[in-house]
Amino acid sequence: MKGARRDRAGSFLYRLVAGTLIAVPCMPRAVLAQAVGLAVVRDLEFEELEFTPMKPDLYELDRGVKVLYIENRALPLVSVFARFNGGPSNFPRGRLGATTALPSLIRSAGTTSLSPDSVDQVLEFYALQTAFGGGGQNAFTSLNTLTRHLPEGLAIWTDMVRNPGFDSARVEVWRGQELEDVRRRADTPGRLAISQFNHLMYGDHPVGWQMEPEDLTPEAMSPTVLREVHRQIFCPENLTLGVTGDVSWDDVKPLLDEMLEGWPSCPGELPDPPEARFATAPGVYLIPKELEQSTVILGHPSEIRLEDSPEYFSSRIGHSIFGASGFSSRLVQRLRTEEGYSYSASSVWTTPIVSRGIVGAMAQTKPESTVAAIRAILDVIEGMRQHAPSDVEVRDAIDRIANGFVFNFQDPSQVVSRQMVYASQGLPLDWLARYLRGIQAVSPRSVLRTFTDNVDPSRMVILILGDPNKLDPGLEELGPVTIIEVTDPSTPPAG
Repeated sequence: MKGARRDRAGSFLYRLVAGTLIAVPCMPRAVLAQAVGLAVVRDLEFEELEFTPMKPDLYELDRGVKVLYIENRALPLVSVFARFNGGPSNFPRGRLGATTALPSLIRSAGTTSLSPDSVDQVLEFYALQTAFGGGGQNAFTSLNTLTRHLPEGLAIWTDMVRNPGFDSARVEVWRGQELEDVRRRADTPGRLAISQFNHLMYGDHPVGWQMEPEDLTPEAMSPTVLREVHRQIFCPENLTLGVTGDVSWDDVKPLLDEMLEGWPSCPGELPDPPEARFATAPGVYLIPKELEQSTVILGHPSEIRLEDSPEYFSSRIGHSIFGASGFSSRLVQRLRTEEGYSYSASSVWTTPIVSRGIVGAMAQTKPESTVAAIRAILDVIEGMRQHAPSDVEVRDAIDRIANGFVFNFQDPSQVVSRQMVYASQGLPLDWLARYLRGIQAVSPRSVLRTFTDNVDPSRMVILILGDPNKLDPGLEELGPVTIIEVTDPSTPPAG
C-alpha cells in the first residue's frame, strides 16, 4: 500500500497521516470479510413468522358418521382412516382376549367371502397398504392406495372391517403367540415392573388387567365370542372417518356412502369403563427377583385431567422439567450426572380425560443403590414442591414443545389422523392451537403451585423389582414393606 508499510510480525499496518506515523490493526481478508458479514447479519430484521396449520373440512354422512377431509394433489395417493369408539376397556374381563385380538385378526384371518391367502393376494395385487390396531376404548384402521385403485381398495378394506372371517387356523396362531408372550412376560424386567405397578394401582380395572392363560382359552376365543365383540365395536354409530389425498370430496363421497350402505347399526351403546378405585396404600411393594439391576416405579393418583385449563398446561411443563425432557431434566441430572445411580430416569404423569391419572417416576439402578436412588427421586419431587423452577427452565421447556409443534403438521394424513383422535376424545378440533397457547402462558409460579397442590412424596406407592439380598439399607424407612410373589403363568390345557 502506497504511503504505508507492515511491521515484521504483520500485526499492524503503519500509515503516514498528516505527517504522523500511526499503527492500524491489520486483519487478513478472510477475517475482515467474516467481521463485516457478522455485522450485516446482526443488523438484519425479519418479520415475525406465523405458522397457520392446515385444517380439515368436516362432513357428515348417513347415521351421523363424521368425515375429516383434506384434498392433497401432491401425489397420486389416497389415505382413508377409520376410528371406532370401543375396545377392551368397554367389556368385562372375560372378553379381554377376544377384544385384544380383534384388530390383528381382522387383518390376518380373512373375510366371510375370502380366505386369508386370498385377502393377501388382493392387497398385493393392488399395492394396498393397511394398518390395524386398538386398545383401551378405541380401535382403528387405515388404508393407503393409488388413486386409480381407490374403489377396489375401499371395497376389500370395507369387507375386511365389516365381514371378518375369523379363520380358525389364524385364530389359533394368534392365541399361541399370545400364550407364549404371557409365558415370557417375566423375562423382561421393565415390562414386568410396569404391568405389576399398573395392577397394583388399578387392581381389577381394565388399566390394571394383565393377559393370563385363562383369557386365551379356546372358549374365550371362539368364533361366536369374536363375532359378538366385533359387532359391538365395528358399527357405524361408533365410526369416525378421515380422508386425505388425490381425490375430491365429490368423488370420494359416493364411495364412502357405498361403504356404509347396509352396515348393521350398533346393537347398543357400550358401557363406560368403571371408575378406578386406587385402593393401594402408600408404602413399598417388593417383587423379589435375582437381577443385576433393580427397577423402581413410584407414583400416586393425580386429579389433573386433559382439558383446556391452566393447571393442565402447568403440569405439562412441570412434567418436562421434572423428568420428561431426557438429559436436561432434574431427575436425570440428579440420578445420573450428580449421583451416578442410574443411566436413565423419567417422570410419569398421565392425564386421562374422564378419570384420574398417575404422577410419579421410574428408574433402573444397581441393587446396592436402590434405596438411595428412591430417596433422590423423592428429594427431587420435594424440591419441585418447595421452589419455583427458574425462568430459564420454564422457557426451555416451553421452547422444546413450541419448536416441535410444527412436526404435528408434517403432512395432511398426520393432521387428519390426529384430529380424529381429538374428535373421539371429545376435544375441540382446534385443540393443538389451544394447547400451544396454554403451554406458552405457563409461568414458574404456576408450575410450583401445580406441584405443591398435586404431587406428594408421602403418598407414593413404591414398587421395586430386584434382588432383596443386595438392596442397600433403609428400605423400611421408606414405608411399610409388602412382598409380592410373581409366579410364572401355567400353560392352559390344549383345546
